[in-house]
Amino acid sequence: MGSIMNQLDLQDENAADNAAAQETDKYLDGEMFANMVRGGAAQLRSNAEEVNNLNVFPVPDGDTGDNMSMTIEGGVAALEGLHSNNLADVTQKLSQGMLLGARGNSGVILSQFFAGMTKGFSKHKKADTRAVGQAMQEGVKQAYASVITPTEGTILTVAREAVEYAVARINDASTITSLFADLIKEMYNSLQRTPEILTVLKEAGVIDSGGAGLFYIMQGFYKILLGEEIQGTDNIQPAKAPTIDLSSFNADSLMTYGYCTELLLQLMNAKTDIAAFDPAVIIEFLQTIGDSIVAVKNDSIVKIHVHTMTPDKVLEFCRQYGEFLTVKIENMNVQHNETISEEEKTKKPEPPRPAKEYGTVAVASGEGIKSLFTQLGVDAVVSGGQTQNPSAQDFLEAFEQVNARHIFVFPNNGNIIMAAKQAGQLYDRGHVYVIESKDLGQGYAAISSMNFQSGNPEQISETFTGAMAVVTTGYISTSIRDAELSGVHIECGDYIGFVGKQMKVSCKNKIDAAAELIRSMAEDGIYLITAFVGKDAAPEEVAELEDRMAVEYPDVEFYTVDGGQDVYPFIFVVE
Repeated sequence: MGSIMNQLDLQDENAADNAAAQETDKYLDGEMFANMVRGGAAQLRSNAEEVNNLNVFPVPDGDTGDNMSMTIEGGVAALEGLHSNNLADVTQKLSQGMLLGARGNSGVILSQFFAGMTKGFSKHKKADTRAVGQAMQEGVKQAYASVITPTEGTILTVAREAVEYAVARINDASTITSLFADLIKEMYNSLQRTPEILTVLKEAGVIDSGGAGLFYIMQGFYKILLGEEIQGTDNIQPAKAPTIDLSSFNADSLMTYGYCTELLLQLMNAKTDIAAFDPAVIIEFLQTIGDSIVAVKNDSIVKIHVHTMTPDKVLEFCRQYGEFLTVKIENMNVQHNETISEEEKTKKPEPPRPAKEYGTVAVASGEGIKSLFTQLGVDAVVSGGQTQNPSAQDFLEAFEQVNARHIFVFPNNGNIIMAAKQAGQLYDRGHVYVIESKDLGQGYAAISSMNFQSGNPEQISETFTGAMAVVTTGYISTSIRDAELSGVHIECGDYIGFVGKQMKVSCKNKIDAAAELIRSMAEDGIYLITAFVGKDAAPEEVAELEDRMAVEYPDVEFYTVDGGQDVYPFIFVVE
C-alpha cells in the first residue's frame, strides 16, 4: 500500500521501546500541548502528499492531506500570541482556529475531534493521563456526532479503536508518553484493517487517507513528547492578529452602538432539560435588552447573537441553562469607527443597511463556471473544488458578503458539504440552508431552478433538491496508477470516466473515453448534455467530440461551456 505503510511499519516497531525509555511525565500542561500540536501539524504537512495519494480513484485530485494540514494549521495560527500554560485556554483557542479553518470532510471531523477534546479539558489547567484519555474519548464521541451517518473503516474508526485501546491500558504507572505510544500503535493496526472494513479501499489497494492523516498528527505529538525535533514547526504562518485603533474610543467617548455579543452556549443536563429546551426563552429575554437577535439550537449547543448595551446581563441570563464554549464581546463604536473614513467620521452615523431576504453562495472551480454561476444569479461564489476545498472561514466571509436573512449554499462537492454546514452552525446573523449538491451537475441544476417567489425557505430548499434529482454528472480525468475498480481495468496514464463512486470506462484516447462515458450515462434516455470544458481539453478535441455526439445522438442537444476547471478536461451533466 505504498511508502506511507512502510513509514507506519517503522513507527510501530519503535513505539514501545521509545516509550519505555521516557522518564515519568504524569501531567500535560498547556505549553506542552501547544508544542505537540505544532509538531503534529509539521509532521502531517511533511507527509501531506502521501496522504493525498491515498485516493480511492486513481486521479490527481486527492486532497485529504492538504485539507487536514490546513485545518490543524488554522488551529496553530490561532495559538500565536497566546501566552498561557493553562491547558483549557490553549485547547479552546486551538479548537476555535480549527473550526474556522476546517476543510473537507476529514478536516471537519478532525476539528470536531479536537472540539470534543476541548470539552474534556475545559476544567483542567493541566491533566493527568486518565484525564487526557477521557478528553480523547470526548473527542471521538463528538467526531462521530458530527457525521449524520458515520462510516466505519474511516478516520472515525481509526480514532475510536486507537483511543479505546490506549485508554484501556491506562494504569497507575502510565504516563502521557506511554498513553500516546499505545495510541499510535493501535492507530497503525487500525489503519491496516480499514481495507477489510471498506471494500472500496481494498479494491483500490489503499488505506483510509483520513485515518492516515490523523496518524501523522499523533505521530508528531508523540515525537514531541520524546523530545525529538520535527522540521517545519516554525514555518506555519500565523494568521494576522486583528488590530484595534485605540484612538477611535477613548475616555471621553460616548457609547452609542453598544456591544456585539456572540456566544456558543453548551446546555447542561444539570441545569435544564436539553431535549425540551426551546431557544425562544432566550430570544424573549434578549428582546428586552437588545436587537439583531439570533438564538439557534443545534443539538445541545445554542448559538446566540445580540447587540446590547448590557452584555453582562446576557451572560448572567444564559448561564441559567449551561456554560459557555465561546464568548465574543466587541465594542461596536470601535468596529464602526474603524470602517469609516476621516470624512465620514464627521457625519451623523447611519443605521446599518438591512439584510435582504434571500441570498445564495456557491462553490466553483474554473473561471468559466464561476462566471456562469454569477450570471445565473448566485450572490457569492467561493473558489474551490475537489483539489481546493474552501474552509469554514471562507464560507463565513461569503455569508457576510451576501448579508441575507436566509442564505442557500451549494457546495457542489460531497467533500465540501460538512465544512459548509459547520460554517452555517457558526454563522449567527441569518439562517443558512446547505443544499447538499455533491457534484457540479447537481449544483448547476439547482442554481438554474432558483426561484424565491414562494417565500417559504423549506419549500425553496425542496425545489432545489428536486432539480438535482434529474441530472447525472460524469467526469473524465487521467489515471495516476494502475487499478481495478468496478470491474474496469485501469493502467497508469489511461483516460478514465466515472459517475459518483462508480468507475465506468478506461481508454487510451481522451475522446474515446468521453464518448464511452456519455454512452454509459445515456442508458435511460437523455435530451440534453452540457459539457464543461476544462483547461486540458484542446479546441480540436472539443470539435471532435461535438462531431461524434451529432452522429450518435442527433436528437440530443449537446451544449458546451468553457469551464476552465483543472484536473477534469470534461465534466458532463446529463439530463
